[in-house]
Amino acid sequence: MNHCPRCGEELAAGQEYCVECGLRLPGPDAVGSTRDPGGGWIRRSAVGLVVAAAGAALAVAATGGTGGTHTLLTATGGFAKAPTGGLSAPSAGGKSRIVDWPAGQDGWTITLASLPQTGGRRAAVERARDARRHDLGTVGILDSSQYASLHPGYWIVFTGEFASEAEASSALPSARAFARTASVRRVVP
Repeated sequence: MNHCPRCGEELAAGQEYCVECGLRLPGPDAVGSTRDPGGGWIRRSAVGLVVAAAGAALAVAATGGTGGTHTLLTATGGFAKAPTGGLSAPSAGGKSRIVDWPAGQDGWTITLASLPQTGGRRAAVERARDARRHDLGTVGILDSSQYASLHPGYWIVFTGEFASEAEASSALPSARAFARTASVRRVVP
């Protein structure tokens, strides 16, 4: 071919594009060629398949095959259970002492205050005593670093231990009368 099929511009030997109109010119393999321009993917796919099969065989051999006595257990979840045990009961005067969260128990509570541990436990104890004076029931302090569900590094002043979020939420209005920012939190060891 000596001229561009679109604009008729004269072409040099081996030219891939027309300089005048930008048309891509067919190469020497395009017309009358027996070479399949897309055939390389078949060879690459076949090589990839062989490599994958060899890798799978090596993985099975390295792990001891499939004939083992191991049992696969699957956790399926379930319903939340009420925490067992509990916090101390109120004393005769209607006030409760400042308590710690029961070891190993998970449940829901109402957070009255979150105080940085850098300020010491004394500020948390004072806040808990103030909450006790407002008849909030059981009031306690916990170290947030000991619980996976809480941000570490804080003393949490809390009131109540509840089996569900709904129970804790129903007690939230009375807690907000004491602490405007009181919120329901999940406590998970």
